[in-house]
Parts: sequence; C-alpha cells; structure tokens
Amino acid sequence: ILGWEELEVEVVRDATGALISVCLIENVDPVGVHTGDSFCTAPMMTVPADVQEDLQKKAWKIIDTIGVIGGTNVQFARNPKDGRIVIIEINPRTSRSSALASKATGFPIALISAKLASGLTLSEIPYWRDGSLDKYTPSGDYVVVKFARWAFEKFKGVQDKLGTQMKAVGEVMSIGKNYKEAFQKAIRSLENGRMGLGFAADFNSKTKEELLEMLCEATSERHFVIYEAFRKGATIEEVQAKTLMNRWFLEQAKELVELEEKLLENKGSLPADALLIQAKKDGFADAYLAKILGISEKTIREKRIALGVVERWEAVPVSGVENACYYFSTYADSVPVTEVPASTKKKVMVLGGGPNRIGQGIEFDYCCCHAAMALRRMGYETIMVNCNPETVSTDYDTSDKLYFEPLTLEDVLAIYEHEKPEGVIVQFGGQTPLNLARKLAEAGVKILGTSIDTIDTAEDRDLFRLMMQKLEIPMPEAGMAINIEQALDIAHKVGYPVMIRPSFVLGGRGMEVVYDDAALKEYVSKAIGVTEDSPLLIDRFLQNALECECDALCDGNDVFIPSVMEHIELAGIHSGDSACVIPPVHIPEKQYADIVDYTRKIARELKVVGLMNMQYAVENGKVYVIEANPRASRTVPLVSKVCNIQMAGAATELMMGKKLEELNLKPFVAGTHYGVKEAVLPFDKFPEVDPVLGPEMRSTGEVLGIAPDFGTAFFKAQEAAGVHLPTEGTVLITVAEKNDQVLELARGFIELGFKIKATAGTYDFYVKNGIACELIKKQCEGRPNIVDGIVNKKISLIVNTPVGKRSVTDDSYIRKNAIKLRVPYFTTLAAALATVKGIAAVKAGAVDVESIQAHHGKLK
Repeated sequence: ILGWEELEVEVVRDATGALISVCLIENVDPVGVHTGDSFCTAPMMTVPADVQEDLQKKAWKIIDTIGVIGGTNVQFARNPKDGRIVIIEINPRTSRSSALASKATGFPIALISAKLASGLTLSEIPYWRDGSLDKYTPSGDYVVVKFARWAFEKFKGVQDKLGTQMKAVGEVMSIGKNYKEAFQKAIRSLENGRMGLGFAADFNSKTKEELLEMLCEATSERHFVIYEAFRKGATIEEVQAKTLMNRWFLEQAKELVELEEKLLENKGSLPADALLIQAKKDGFADAYLAKILGISEKTIREKRIALGVVERWEAVPVSGVENACYYFSTYADSVPVTEVPASTKKKVMVLGGGPNRIGQGIEFDYCCCHAAMALRRMGYETIMVNCNPETVSTDYDTSDKLYFEPLTLEDVLAIYEHEKPEGVIVQFGGQTPLNLARKLAEAGVKILGTSIDTIDTAEDRDLFRLMMQKLEIPMPEAGMAINIEQALDIAHKVGYPVMIRPSFVLGGRGMEVVYDDAALKEYVSKAIGVTEDSPLLIDRFLQNALECECDALCDGNDVFIPSVMEHIELAGIHSGDSACVIPPVHIPEKQYADIVDYTRKIARELKVVGLMNMQYAVENGKVYVIEANPRASRTVPLVSKVCNIQMAGAATELMMGKKLEELNLKPFVAGTHYGVKEAVLPFDKFPEVDPVLGPEMRSTGEVLGIAPDFGTAFFKAQEAAGVHLPTEGTVLITVAEKNDQVLELARGFIELGFKIKATAGTYDFYVKNGIACELIKKQCEGRPNIVDGIVNKKISLIVNTPVGKRSVTDDSYIRKNAIKLRVPYFTTLAAALATVKGIAAVKAGAVDVESIQAHHGKLK
C-alpha cells in the first residue's frame, strides 16, 4: 500500500449502541510513516465528503461488532487512485490520537468515555449545540494541524529516518482559520529555533536535484526540504513523485514559497501594505518576516498594528459540559473584532512549556497546572498559554481561560495586551518561557517572581562564578575558550578529564567529557558558533564524585529546603538520565549540611522568589556547586510527591506576595519511606545508537518507586521503567575499573544465588581476589561469546561500565544486544550496586502495595 493515504476516525459508542464520530483526521504523510511522526490535519482537507461518510460507516460497523463502550481510534489506508479502503488497526481505548482529537474538537474523549463506562448514555450528556451528545457531529470553522517534535540531535550516529517505528518525543497542535495559517503556527510552536519553513539548516544552499534526492526517504526535515525544493524551481509533480504526498498539500506549500519570494523582493524594508496583510493572513510570523526581510520584529509589529492587522480570537466550545471553551487566534478574517471578552477580575497569566522534548517534558506542565490551581485558590482568574495537546494545562478546565497558542513573543504579547493581567509567570514552563522573558519585560510585561536579571546571572557562567567566589563556595576549576590554543591551555591547567560544552546552548546540549589533547582538538574543530560572546566552557571533570540536587523555595530572603536528592549514578551522567533517591543514602552528615548551607546562601544572594534547583557534586569529601537554576526544574514533581509538599503551588503563593513563614512548611523527615526516580530511555527506538549514558540528556520520561526501604523502592522504579530485574540466573560483569566496588558487586550477586560470568580483565581480577566466576569471550575473541550468551538466554543481567572513548566503542555491541533482546543492563557501578540491594529486598519478602496518601500520612 505504498503511497496510500492514512486516515483516522475517532468514534465514541455507549452501552445502548449509540455511535458518534468525534473527529476525522488526515495524515499528510502517506502510509509508511507512523501516525505519531506524521504531520496531520483535522478536519480532513482533501478527502471527498462521500468517502468521509463511508469511513465513518465502516468505523461504526467495526466498533459496534466489537461492542466497545467509550472512545476508539480507527486507522484506515485509502488508495487515492482507485478509492480502495483497508483497515490498518483500531485502538479500543484512549490513544495519542484521542488526545489530539479531543483538543482539536473540544470533545473531552477520556471524560466522556469515563461517563459512558459508569453507565451514562450519550443521550444523557449535554451538548452545547443540539442538546445531547447522541446528536453530535464534527463541526468547527477552523483547521487544526499537528506537527511532531523529534530529538535526533541527541543521539550520536542516529539515522534521521521515519518509518513504522515512532520516533517523535512530543508534538504541537495549532488552530487557524485556514490551513496555511494553522500550518505556519505549528512550525513556530515547535521550539526548535525556526519561526518559519524557509532557510532551515543548510537546505537553501543545495541544488534542486540535491533537495529532491533528500526527499527519497521520509525524515524529520522533509517539510523544510520541500519548501526549499519549491524555491529552487521543483514542480509539484517532481516533489509528489518523491514524497507520495497529496497534491493539495504540496500546492499549499508552493503558494507559501511564492508569497515569500515576493516578500524577499523588499529585503531591508517593509513590504507593501497589501503584501504584509496577505502574509499575516497566511500565517507568517512577525519574527520570521523580520528574519527574511532583515528588519526588526518590533518594526513589523508596529507596522501591522498601524494597519489594523491584529490577532483576533475565536472560541472552541467544549462538548459534554456546560459553558466551557478555549481560544485560538487568527489574522485570516478581515474584521478585527475579538470574540473573547476580557474580564475586569484580577488575573495572572501562566506560560506553558510547549512541546515535550528531551530536557523539557511533562514535569513543567505539572508545575503550570499546580500554579493555576494555587492562583484559583487565591482568588485570581488564571490564563494559560500553551500549544501541546498531550498536556493537562491544555485541558479546558485547568485554567479559567486557555489560549491554545504558540509560545512566541508575538502571540504572548497579543494575549497580554488583550487580557491585561497583573503579571506573567515564566518560571514554570521550562526554557520556553524563559527564552521569552527578557523580550516580554522590555515590551512592558510584568514578570512575577524571580527577576530576569537573577535568571540571567545564574545562566552566565562568569557572573555566577564571581558570585560563588564572593560567597566562598567551591566550584570545579574552569575556563572559557574560543580557539584550540586557549582550550588546551585551560585543559592543562585544570587537568584531564575535562567537561566541555558550548556556553550558548542550554540543557546539556553538546556536553562531552574529554580525556586527552586529541579528543579536545576534535571537539573544538567541530564546534560551531564559537565567538568572543559565545565561548566554549571547560570545567575540570569531577571523577568518582557523588552528584546531588536540592530544590528550594525562597521568598527573597527566607529559604525552605524539603530534602536533598542523591543521584545513584556518579557525576558525569546528566541529571535527567540519572536515577536518584530521596532521602539520600550515602551523603555524610557534614556534606549534607554544606549542601543546605550553600543553597540558602545562593538563594538569598540571588534574591530568588519562587523555586530554585541546585546541582552539586561531592568529591573527596568536598562539596562543589555545579549550577543553579532559579526556576522550576525537572525534579519538582518528584520532591513534591515524595515529601508531600506541593512545591509549585507554594512557589506560586510566594510569587504573589506571601512569605515562607505563612506557609508553615516542614522538611521531609527520613525514616518513613524512600522515593527512587528512574529515567525512561528510548534506545529501543534507535538500534544503531550505543545506549550508554553521559553528560547529554537522552531520557524521554521518568518513573517513581516508593517503599519503606531504598532497595524495594529501587526495584519498583526499575519495574516501572520496564527493566524487569531477575531474582536468579547469571550476571555478566565486564568493567573498565577494577576496585573494591567491583568486588562488592560480585559478592552481592553471589550471596543472592547468582552465577558470575566475566570477560578476561574482570575475570582475572575476580580470580585473584578469590571470587568464583566463569570466563566469557568478547565478540572479537571467538565463540561462544557474550552475544551468544545473550541470544541463548544464558545471561540474565549485564553490568558493563565503559570508561573513555575506546571502551565506549569496544563494548557498544554488548549494550545494543541487551536492548534488542530485553536483558537488563547497567553502565555504572553505582546503579549495579543499587540493583543488588533492590533484588535482595524483593527476595527477602513480598513488595507491599500502599497508597501514596498512606505514605504521606506517616510523615511527621
């Protein structure tokens, strides 16, 4: 079915057999690209009405035959040449498409499905248009576009190639009055540095032939490549032959290119009024127009406002409840009249986090939601801005008003000027709103909580280091370099290994541990964008250091610290990928006290109002500051749930003027329970990538295990993450380092009844120390070898700790085969030792189940 269209129908059925179609979705990418990776629209843009009717009848017949109660997604393939339709699959449950369908139509499928499951019927549930939901039909004078967000840049050696295995890590949804507007709103919602389709990467520098060749396989960049191919003169037919996409969508893209080329004729100045007006109706962002024209975004904004070209908003009514809706903006209609009245109540605006991606996920949405709850309790009207259909913040009832909009200066400013809130909260949405904060403040927006200057100080390594020197708080020796000579000089001064990263990229991007001059030269030679203003940061890498984190609340003076988190992996593993535990199990009392003391000093010096996250490393008994983040962090939900302290809600109260002493917060007291967070990693989606952890974050989610003891909590966390730890069998141990911990590890497994297999170096070390084990060959040493042992299920668990570049390369086949054949593996000794404790705890007795409320009830 190569080249067939992929189409989806979202259906709801009740116990009486009544059926309704909620939403019809058209995948722009043909069959062969997973629906989670495919760009899609609602309603269907190119499918004839009679075909849509036929699809609904087929879906209804299938669902009725099965007898599903609630929501179901049905996926079809259709041959555009002869009209033949085949079914691909059904999901008789809420799915990824259900979230999109719900937000696209204002029909809360999960809520309605729950009501139907409890015995209600569609005829008993209200519908804003026709009385009851059994009369529901898809409607709405707007177009919705979903666009996926990928993270291929996080995985060295990965192939950017889309197929039947989903690889997206998130998605955005946009709403516009026409397809072009919705399409371009989706692009500027992606948070990938692109505000439009043109001039992405180096595609504009390529020839038409090169671009067409790039379209032979579907990639995450295909729509940007298509855009430049049209600019270089490619025809609809040529692009369609390569992509197999519906002609109509290609025509729309080509028309955008043609309009952009007219705009480019005015490089360096404003275009004609009529051309600017048309560009805004077709969804061109102010920031993108400024980029292609070479003028300021402020100039574009002021000109269009003078022309009366301003955003107006329309409502999406919510079905199944009474008097609820959310809003989207448009420039497409010529009459500049808003349909969204602004109240005179005191109100606060909360900026969400945009699409989920590695480094910024659902944890920030959690914070935004709890901020809205806290504000509501305090009597404020809440205004939420976000574009992620997967999140709770874009549920209609999380806030008083939801604007389903991109997180850009243009869109946020328009809403702010319309609603006139008392201020905007930016510290809960991760990096997305923080990137906007300075420009918003310059435009007159009041930023609530920690000041923009404070956030900038914490992110400026020079300024932050000066502050630490003033406070007499240790940081690893470091320096900044803009060329190889400076980099080598710093590395020789601080000593190898060193941690190197670009100063102009946030969130751990491009971070690497370098062990020698050759590797340093290679890194610097490949570094792009290094200047006097954007140097490379080089720190001494803290070896065998225990990494810790600390979340704190501050009202500008007083500081509250609920607990300290201990990372299970040692320093060098990104905090987002490391497992961690609350309360800590290995931090000595003196170092714990230092961490608390340093956190208080730093929060007061920065005059933080709200949340702050601190990262530390303990090396040879000395605590070093790694970084400060005066905002919500990835760990806020973890701390909140383990310690029974709603950190985001409390921070919101502080931002609105309350003092810590008014909140009556109490620190977590060790002894009641342990909480272990484990990262969920997507290596099974990228079989060509070595699944080893390092300083760049790769996890796409996390889980939490809670139990009265550390071992059981760790075991639960592994199970929740899909790592099923064995309680018997054979453990393969092949480690670069040979120390007492390696001996402790083997003895621990032997005491639990496991047998040990080891490669030559590790085997010799064990035999020398009197530990019984069996020698196993590496892949290059003949057969039977490690791979044979994994394939033949003679290895139950793997411990493989790469150190240095050569080791990482040599042993990658071990880790790749472990992923492929679902054998638990650990690449750090710390995690392996925790595994011993986890297995021991489970073998000692059954894992009890207890509600989190019961755990919280034990807290003093």
